[in-house]
Amino acid sequence: MNSTDLDARSLPLPELRAIRSRLQHDDDVVSYVRRVVQTRLDLARAELRHRAAGDSDPNNITGELPAILGAQLTGGPARPPRPTEDYSDHPLALELDELCAEAGSTDLQSMSADELTSYVHALHTFEQLRSAERKELFGRIDALSAELVRRYRDGEADVDGLLDDDDA
Repeated sequence: MNSTDLDARSLPLPELRAIRSRLQHDDDVVSYVRRVVQTRLDLARAELRHRAAGDSDPNNITGELPAILGAQLTGGPARPPRPTEDYSDHPLALELDELCAEAGSTDLQSMSADELTSYVHALHTFEQLRSAERKELFGRIDALSAELVRRYRDGEADVDGLLDDDDA
């Protein structure tokens, strides 16, 4: 039985906390990978824009780097921040790396227009799948968090245990 099949009200408090913590970790991974893919997608789209504008200077895209990187790395999260880890060795991040390696993404300027367009499409599809995963995770985390809040509010859980729930 996975956590989507669970009735949060029937779970013992320690199990409820553990499942929510695992889902938050899963969300952290998906969030990390989404930020990476969105950055790569923004870079590839910037290259497409420069080509469409007839800009042949390969260094012109570098002027957009601060805005692109800033948008993905410092943009406001949808959830309260938690300590971040390096998930670059996670299978999901490795899947993205493989997708990018197959496309030859280390050198956007050397890609043909068709290759670059195909790469943008592949990145977009990958990002949309991660977005759907994240939305589903949010729903599951929110349901578990709501049950924790209900238990504290109704006196079913010890308020001293709130410190164990870092984002209840």
